[in-house]
Amino acid sequence: MRASGTFDVTEFTPAPVPTPPVETAVPVGVATMSKEYAGEVVGRSATLFTAAFDQSTATGTYVAMESFEGSLHGRTGCFNFAHSATTSGESRESEFFVVVPGSGTGELSGITGTGGIAIDPDGTHRVWFDYALPS
Repeated sequence: MRASGTFDVTEFTPAPVPTPPVETAVPVGVATMSKEYAGEVVGRSATLFTAAFDQSTATGTYVAMESFEGSLHGRTGCFNFAHSATTSGESRESEFFVVVPGSGTGELSGITGTGGIAIDPDGTHRVWFDYALPS
């Protein structure tokens, strides 16, 4: 089953990172994020976000772990999902997106699946889950 929607980042808070023992040309950053979802995906998430990103070239890679609370097609509960991508200017590549097995609660207990994120030219953030639930 596919559930899709849009989301807004409602909070982005950089977190302190200890000075790494290895310095690279692009430093690693860590932040926490909050998001609000609408559409067939309704709810909120808390995100742990890490990235190595060069602002001047819009090139880098991020890895995120989200804890989602809400509903997919009206079925409510919570679950975790992880995603990452590499950007080179305007493009997104090497994308990864997975629902964490065993993390579902409530009516989303037993959820499995994958999904994706896309950003429209106007800045709209889209998300979709291709998921299955036990019978």
